[in-house]
Amino acid sequence: METKTVLVTGIGGNVGQGIVRTIRATGFPVRVVGCNVAAFSAGNHLVDAFHEVPYAEAPAYVARIAAIVEQERIDLVIPSTDYELCELARHRSEVGCAVAASPASTAGIYLDKLATFHHHARHGIPFARTIPPSEYRGQYAECIVKPRTGRGSRGLHINPANFSGFSDEEYIVQELQRGEEITTAFYVNRQQQLHGFITLVRSLENGTTSSCRVVTHADAAVREILDKMLIAGEFNGSANLQSIVQTDGEVVPFEVNCRISGTNSIRANFGFTDVRYTLQEYLYGQMPDAPHIRPGVAVRVLLDVIYPDQTSFDNLADNSAPHFVF
Repeated sequence: METKTVLVTGIGGNVGQGIVRTIRATGFPVRVVGCNVAAFSAGNHLVDAFHEVPYAEAPAYVARIAAIVEQERIDLVIPSTDYELCELARHRSEVGCAVAASPASTAGIYLDKLATFHHHARHGIPFARTIPPSEYRGQYAECIVKPRTGRGSRGLHINPANFSGFSDEEYIVQELQRGEEITTAFYVNRQQQLHGFITLVRSLENGTTSSCRVVTHADAAVREILDKMLIAGEFNGSANLQSIVQTDGEVVPFEVNCRISGTNSIRANFGFTDVRYTLQEYLYGQMPDAPHIRPGVAVRVLLDVIYPDQTSFDNLADNSAPHFVF
């Protein structure tokens, strides 16, 4: 198998770090280059080379990624953040290599929760009712105010007393759903077929999964929603559907992320290896392995990356700096 080079963005976060660790676990001969907006983070020790980049919204972002692609001879870019994925999808032809991302039109819809609601409504796909803050007049028994784009599960306000501080450009109001929260990772292959999916019930801390378990009781309803989503728009590769299972069993989605999501390293151990599928399709032209979902639970722990005899972070760019994990 030929050695390839992959650029993983956002290695300062748990999503990017999980992608790098899962790439290593495949055993494929892949050299991993990482990038991040900060020069040093917990992800540096995982990668073979590192580059600092501006935020995705910055005018110089795409040019910086393209320069890294040329310098490091990158074969594939895997974005780990919503904004980077959208920007790279829009400017795919300027990057200089393959980008693991859905089309810009799909990524743009699902970056924006209000656009997502309208898109799903047009196509008869369930989604939590969503409106701009300026239109909220107490229509919902309970509501939740969220950032309109990205941000994962951060910046949430449940049943706020005052809506004056929430602009339509930055926030949306959703009908608050009560029930069991599930997160579903799904993979769409290059033939535009649903390759498979896995659903987890999870607990969150600071917007990140802290513990989870594999569940299958909502699979039929989730599959129906995913099938409708694939008819309504084009997806490529891995994406994530977040939903509430109500007491009557109805599944109500409230967010979609068009990227590899944060539980990628966990679900790889439960038979759904979407990072591996990405490498198989985008790097090696192979059909991805069939998923084999198995039951399991997982909990995340905090570990330390130790760099002995160092006096600053300046020379700790990648895994060439002596270190160990404790």
